[in-house]
Amino acid sequence: MGSSRSDVVDEPIDPDTGPAPPVRHHPWRGQGPVVGVVAVGGALGATARYGASLLWPTPSSAFPWTTLLVNAVGCAVIGVFLVLITEMWTAHRLIRPFFGTGVLGGFTTFSTYAVDFTRLLQDGRFAIAFAYLAGTLVVAMAAVWAAVAATRGVLGAYGGGPGGRAAR
Repeated sequence: MGSSRSDVVDEPIDPDTGPAPPVRHHPWRGQGPVVGVVAVGGALGATARYGASLLWPTPSSAFPWTTLLVNAVGCAVIGVFLVLITEMWTAHRLIRPFFGTGVLGGFTTFSTYAVDFTRLLQDGRFAIAFAYLAGTLVVAMAAVWAAVAATRGVLGAYGGGPGGRAAR
C-alpha cells in the first residue's frame, strides 16, 4: 500500500554529509544548576548546624540534646516548607533542591546522630543510646507531622490551605 516508516529510515545517507552532531543541551537546562544549588544550600545548612553546636556544645559524656534539637527543628521546617511549596505557592524549580535538600539536608544531620549513638554505646550507656536512636526518629517524624498540621491550619485560617494554589 504505501511505504512504511522503516523504509524512510533505511534509505542511504548522503555520503557527502556525516552523521548529525550530538545535541548539546545548555548546562542551565540540565542537572548542573540543581547540583550547584544543593551544594550551596548544603554549605549554608551545615554552617548553621555547626553554629548551633558552638552555641550549645555537648560534652562527650552528655546526652546529645543539641543534635536532637537541630534535627527536630530541621524536620519541622521541612514540614512547613513542603506545605508552602506544594499547597500554597508555585516555587521556582531550584527552590526545593536549594532549601529542602541543600539547606535543610545540611542542617539536619544523620551522621552526627550516628556518631552520637556510637559514642553513647562506647561509653556503656546502652539504654540511653537506644532511647536516643529510637527517640530521634519519633521526634523527627512528630515534628514534621505537627508542622504540616499547624501550617495547614494557619493557611486555612487565612483562606489558603490545601488547594490554595489551585484556587487562585
